[in-house]
Amino acid sequence: MIADRVTVVVLTYNRRREVLRTLAQLARAADGAPIVVVDNASTDGTDAAIASAHPSVRVVPLARNVGAAARNEGARVATTPYVAFCDDDTWWLPGSIALAAAALDRHPQLAAVTARVLVGAARRDDPTNARMAASPLPNVLGVDGSAILGLLAGACMVRREAFLGVGGYEPRLFLGGEEQLLAVDFAAAGWHMAYLPAAVVCHEPSPVRDRAARRRLEARNAVWFAWLRRPGTVAAKATLAWWKTMRGDASRGDALREMLAGIPWIARERRVVPDEVEQALRIIDTFYAACGEAPSALRKVESPAS
Repeated sequence: MIADRVTVVVLTYNRRREVLRTLAQLARAADGAPIVVVDNASTDGTDAAIASAHPSVRVVPLARNVGAAARNEGARVATTPYVAFCDDDTWWLPGSIALAAAALDRHPQLAAVTARVLVGAARRDDPTNARMAASPLPNVLGVDGSAILGLLAGACMVRREAFLGVGGYEPRLFLGGEEQLLAVDFAAAGWHMAYLPAAVVCHEPSPVRDRAARRRLEARNAVWFAWLRRPGTVAAKATLAWWKTMRGDASRGDALREMLAGIPWIARERRVVPDEVEQALRIIDTFYAACGEAPSALRKVESPAS
C-alpha cells in the first residue's frame, strides 16, 4: 500500500490560499499516503487554516523561515521509506505517486526520481522536462526515463534513507539552486537519480514571490556550490563568471560581501567530489554549452521550487 511506503511532504511559507489548493489536489492523488506540511514560520494563519480544512494533515510549524532546509524536517518526521516532495504551488497527479514509488522499488540504487512538470492552467511542459529527457548521462540502471545528476525540489520523490544519509538540504543556501549540492552528494555517496516522465506534477506558479531576490540567491549559491564540491579551477571560473554578470548592478558591493561571508563555512565543508562525479558534471556543462545556455554558475533553473 502507498500509505505504508510514501509520505507526502509539502513546503510552505505565507501562501495560505495556495497550500489549501494544493492539499485539496493531493487529497485526490495521494492514495491514502500521509501528508505533512512543513510551515516555514508563516504569519498569515496557514496553520489554523490547514487544521480547519484538512484535519488529517500533519503540520510541522517551524520557529523561523529556514528555506529549503524545512524539507529536512518533513523527511525526519516521516516513517515511510519514500518521501514525495512538493511545494505549496505544486502537486502530484493521481497515479503519479505510485509510479514514482514503483521506480524506487525496482531500482534500489536510485536515491531520487523527478516527475514531469506541467505548468499553469494550460498544462504546458516546463522547459526543464526536455533538458532532463535529453540528458547525456548513460542510463545504466535502465530506468523508464533518463539518468540525471539533479532533481527538482518541488517535484521529486526521494529514498528517505539516502536523503537523510547525505544530510538533506544545506540550510546556509536557504533557497535557489539548492538541489545541485544535494544531487552531487547523492552521486558522491554512490546513489543514482532519474527523470520519470510517466509521473506528473502540476505547477501553478504563485504570484507571491520575489524573483529578483531569488535570482541573486541562485547565482550566489551556484558559486558557493562550486567552491564546496568542484576543483579550484572550476570554482574560480564560476566566481569570475558571476562577477562579470554583476557589472553595473547597484548591489554589486553587497553581493560581494555576502559571497565572501560564506568563506569560513565553505572552507570547513569543502569536499571535492570523486573524479567520476566531476566527469559527469563536465559532461553536463558541455551539454548545456551546446544548447547555448549559460555556465552553471549563471544558469537559471526553472524549478517548481522557485
